[in-house]
Amino acid sequence: MSDRLKLMCVLAHPDDESMGVGGTLARYATEGVETYLVTATRGQRGWPANPEAYPGPEALARRREKELRAAGEVLGLRRIDCLDNMDGELDQADPQEVVAQIVAHLRRVRPHVVLTFGPDGAYGHPDHIAISQFTTAAVVCAADPNYLGDGQAVAAEPHRVSKLYYRIWSQAEVDKIQAVIGRDGMLVDGVERQLVGWPAWAVTTRLETAAYWSTAWQAVACHQSQLKGGYESLAALPEARLSQLWQQEEFYRAYSLVNGRRQVETDLFAGLRRNA
Repeated sequence: MSDRLKLMCVLAHPDDESMGVGGTLARYATEGVETYLVTATRGQRGWPANPEAYPGPEALARRREKELRAAGEVLGLRRIDCLDNMDGELDQADPQEVVAQIVAHLRRVRPHVVLTFGPDGAYGHPDHIAISQFTTAAVVCAADPNYLGDGQAVAAEPHRVSKLYYRIWSQAEVDKIQAVIGRDGMLVDGVERQLVGWPAWAVTTRLETAAYWSTAWQAVACHQSQLKGGYESLAALPEARLSQLWQQEEFYRAYSLVNGRRQVETDLFAGLRRNA
C-alpha cells in the first residue's frame, strides 16, 4: 500500500481519540498510514475526581494536553494540534472561526480521509455534535478555491478530501458496551442522553481492531486525570472483558469520491489503495 495515505481525526476532547477510535488509529499507524489529530479543546473542565481537588482550567488544560500527547505516541500519531476552545462550550464557539482553523489544518496536512463524530455526538454530547458540524463544514470549505476564511490562516491551496466518515455505534455494539461498563449518560438541559445505537444497515464500514485493543487501552491509560472517577472502573476489569471494547469500530461513510455501493467496507481507504 502507499505510504502516502493520510488519515486525519478531528475530535472534541483529549481522550476522544483513545476511547473512540483508538483501535483504528493504532491499526493504521501500524500499517504505515500517516495519522493526524486535531482536538478542539484541551478538556479544561473534565475533572471527574474530587471537585475540591480541581486544579483550575489552565492547569488542567496543560495536564490534559500532556496526557493527550503521551496517548498520541502510544497510538503512533504523526502530529497532534489543539485548538483554543473552551471545554463544554464548543457549541457556543464562533463557527466561522473554528471552521477556518480546521480548514487550515486540512489544507496543510491534505488528508485523504477525515474522521469525526456523527451528528448525534455519540451520546448527545454538545461538544461532539459541534465538532461533527464544524468538521463537515470545513471539509466542504477546504475544497473551495473561493473560501478565504480569516485570510492568511487558510491561504494554502484548496484541498479536496476523498472520504469523510462519522464514528458511530450500531445498537449491537451499544448493547455490548453497556454489558461491559453499564449504562452511563450525561445530563443536557435537564435531559439524560445515552449512547446512540444506529441500525445495522446504517453501518457502512466496520474495522476489525481486536489486534490493537491493548494499544488502545494503553493510550486511554495515559489520560491519568480521567482515571479517578472516570475510567477507574475500566482499569479494574479483567482483560477478557476490557478487550471487548475494541474488538471492532464502526463508521458511517458521510461521503466518498472514490467508492460507493451497499457492501460494508472493511477499510476506510477502500477505493484509494493503489492496487484497488
